[in-house]
Amino acid sequence: MTVAIIDYRSGNLRSAAKAFERAAREAGLDEKIVVTDSAAVVRKADRVVLPGVGAFGDCRAGLGRLDGMIDALDEVVLNKGRPFLGICVGMQLMADRGLEYGEHPGLGWIDGEVRALAPDDPSLKIPHMGWNRLELSDRGRAHPVLRTLPTEAYAYFVHSYAMYCAHDDVVLGTVDYGGRVVAIVGRNNMIGTQFHPEKSQRVGLALIANFLTWLP
Repeated sequence: MTVAIIDYRSGNLRSAAKAFERAAREAGLDEKIVVTDSAAVVRKADRVVLPGVGAFGDCRAGLGRLDGMIDALDEVVLNKGRPFLGICVGMQLMADRGLEYGEHPGLGWIDGEVRALAPDDPSLKIPHMGWNRLELSDRGRAHPVLRTLPTEAYAYFVHSYAMYCAHDDVVLGTVDYGGRVVAIVGRNNMIGTQFHPEKSQRVGLALIANFLTWLP
């Protein structure tokens, strides 16, 4: 089985790849982890991961510069239903649009938009950086990728923008940062995390291992 981590020059790919390799090894899984910028490789992959660090528009433009990649993602994720994980800006790109330094189109897989964080408490710093406790919804606690996470699960965040979803049923988890902030979204064969599983130690490795065995 092959896991394709998409390289569009917008993420710490070495850290992500090492985390996936470790999670697979510790779970006794024979998964091939491939970092790639090739649409052809993504089309053949059994699972797809879209990481992302930086501004929404820059990441969207970088993805668009990879020949055939957006069409490949639509084919593999929407039409073939293969498991997909978006991480940080990779999750945000699942939305309809991003409003960071202008308006930019997303992939349109989750109804909603990405806007600047605006905590109720003005003393809270932006970006939201560091560890925060996940609050899973009922659907989140039952989700195969999340159901083994501990009740007191903490994950590592670094972001100034967040996803605001049009429908609450796609929100699988939130955190409190001067108000409710979407931390995990999902529908069908797709899941996305605003936090970085590759930096979230045991919680992140457990989530990755669950993703590697997920059969939506």
